[in-house]
Amino acid sequence: MEDFLYFFTFQDSSIAFVVIGITLLGLGSAYVGTYSFLDKKALLGDAISHAVLPGICLGFMLAGEKNPIYIVSGAFFSGALATFLTSWIRNNTKLSEDAIIASILSIFFGFGVVLLTVIQKSGNPEMAGLNQFIFGNAIAILEEDLYIYGGLAILIIITLTVFQKEFSLLVFNPDFGIAVGYPMGLIRLIFNVLMILAVVIGIQAIGVVLMAALLITPGAAARFWTDRLHKLLIISGIFSVISGIAGTYISFILPQMPTGPWVVVCLSFLALFSFLFAPNKGVLSRTISRNKYLRKTHQDHLLKALHHAIEEGKKYLTIEEIYEAFPYQKQKNNKSIDDLIKNRLVTKNQNIIILTNEGKSESKRIVRLHRLWELYLNEYMNIAPDHVHDTAEKLEHILTPEMEALLEKRLNFPKLDPHQENIPRDYDDL
Repeated sequence: MEDFLYFFTFQDSSIAFVVIGITLLGLGSAYVGTYSFLDKKALLGDAISHAVLPGICLGFMLAGEKNPIYIVSGAFFSGALATFLTSWIRNNTKLSEDAIIASILSIFFGFGVVLLTVIQKSGNPEMAGLNQFIFGNAIAILEEDLYIYGGLAILIIITLTVFQKEFSLLVFNPDFGIAVGYPMGLIRLIFNVLMILAVVIGIQAIGVVLMAALLITPGAAARFWTDRLHKLLIISGIFSVISGIAGTYISFILPQMPTGPWVVVCLSFLALFSFLFAPNKGVLSRTISRNKYLRKTHQDHLLKALHHAIEEGKKYLTIEEIYEAFPYQKQKNNKSIDDLIKNRLVTKNQNIIILTNEGKSESKRIVRLHRLWELYLNEYMNIAPDHVHDTAEKLEHILTPEMEALLEKRLNFPKLDPHQENIPRDYDDL
């Protein structure tokens, strides 16, 4: 608790610099990464994050020390070269994009490791801590680093916010952007520059190996929570900041722990939580919705079976007849009957199941939708009458009243379906 209070009350000004830096870094990376994720360019961010290592080493070799200006400049040059080569090879060869990115990533990273080894054997006393660029160490961010990295992060955030419309066109519909006169090539170039900058400013805190996770994971996790771009950017930014601060805190209280892996662990937890528990798109929510839909579907089938019994001159169905109509589903049949009784659509008298007035109306609606759709498939899609049943069986549960009215009007309020069965509208005619 003492360490917790010491860290989050910012008693040490260096901790405040670290928190501000990781917050700006997280926001900038999340914003760029979200657009990259939506543009299906996630692997490019991974390639850039690995490709900056030789630039870092060259910057250090030129400066003779860990000068942030030289480090950033070298990393930017290296990342830009990797991006250019990826684009040039893709446009001038028949290699697939994933093969090109994998090659660029491994070649640049391998060259960077070679340079890092050379520096380590050079005996330069300033090289201490240079290998922290591999896995990151946010605690090592100093005030002068914050001015450079934080300033670049603010530049990224402002650029993406001001030109949100242009970058949205780039991600969702670049052809339309070209048609209306936007310079999509220039916008793509600016976006690639912003992605490279996002990687460059994150290398000290997160490391070149894991920087891709900070780019892609927040947007991927936020995607489970919303379909709106501005909300997606906000949620991804929140996820990135929370995981960045949490990973930095763990690195602070456990000095032997590098920051990058713990940031990724925290991000992974948020992504897993989103995957499982996000409303509407989470696994739990989708499972509940699917089970609810299947229960409703089976109830509709039972109502249809009771309606067919009325059409055949019977007033009810016995439990045994329902079991015969839906074999090997005894438990599901009993559950559906209980739900229908609860909803006052059927009544049960010993082993006899009878439709209530509300149940008659509902069963009539389901049968009507089924037969209208069968007729539409037959007349407008030229599908034979003996091939329309299965499709209608699936769609009858999701047709809206607006769709029903449209079908009725399009088919001129028909009385018979393709099998010459009555399309029910009023039980008085039965």
